[in-house]
Amino acid sequence: MMTSPRQAAIYGLAVVGFTTLVALGIWLAIYSSRYVPTAVGRLGAAAVSLSEIFTSATEPSLSVVPTASTTISFGTAASTTTPTSTTTPKPVSALPKTTVGEEKTGKYLIGGTNSTTQTLFGLPDLIVSIDAVGYLATTSAESFIASSTVPAGNRPVVKFTIKNIGTNVSGPWRFSASIPAQTAYIYQSQSQQSLNPGDRIDYTLGFDQANKGVDQMISITVNFDRSVTELHTDNNSAATKLTIVGS
Repeated sequence: MMTSPRQAAIYGLAVVGFTTLVALGIWLAIYSSRYVPTAVGRLGAAAVSLSEIFTSATEPSLSVVPTASTTISFGTAASTTTPTSTTTPKPVSALPKTTVGEEKTGKYLIGGTNSTTQTLFGLPDLIVSIDAVGYLATTSAESFIASSTVPAGNRPVVKFTIKNIGTNVSGPWRFSASIPAQTAYIYQSQSQQSLNPGDRIDYTLGFDQANKGVDQMISITVNFDRSVTELHTDNNSAATKLTIVGS
C-alpha cells in the first residue's frame, strides 16, 4: 500500500512534534533538577537567630552592720589639753581592765525586715523595649556593632528587652517579631518562661536575606496572642527602623 504525499507530510509533522515534546520534557527535567531546588533553597534559607539572657528581679539591698564592736586606743599622745579638773587622776595602773569584745556582723534588709517573700496581687504587665539595632561583623553574637545602617553582606540585628512591670507572675507567654526579610516574615517565638514582677529577658535577634533600602521596619510584640491577661496592653509593642545597604 502506497502512502500519499499528504499522509507522509502529516506523519513527518507528527514525528517532529513528538520529538520536540520529548526534547522539551528532557530540558524541563534538567532545569528543574538544577535550578528550581536552588531557588527554593534560597527562599527557604532565610533564618532567624535568637539568643536570650534572663535577669531576675533585683533583691532588696543588703546592709552589713557591725552589731558588737569595741575599739580602744591607748597612748599618751592622744591629748595635749591640760585637764581643768582639780581632781588628781588615778594612775593608769588603777584603771579597770577592759576586755575587747568579739566583733560580730549581721546582714539586714534595708527596710527593717528579714523577709524576702514577695506579696503577689493584681495582674502582670509585660512591656517590650528596643535597646539597639545594628549588625554582626562576623558569625559570632559577640561581634555585634550598634548602628542604624547595616553594611552589605552583614546580618541585621535587633536587641530588645521584655520585662514584667506588673504585680503578679505572668505565666508562659510568647512574642512575635516582624522583620524586613525579602519574603514577608513574622517570627513567632516558642512559649517563654514565666516572669515574676521585675524579671526581664534581654534578647538578641538576627536574620538574613533582609530587604535592602532605607527605613526598613522592625517591630516586636509581646503577648501577641493575648494568652496572658495583663494590666495594660498598650505597651506590648515597639518598633524601629534601620537602613540596609545592598550589595
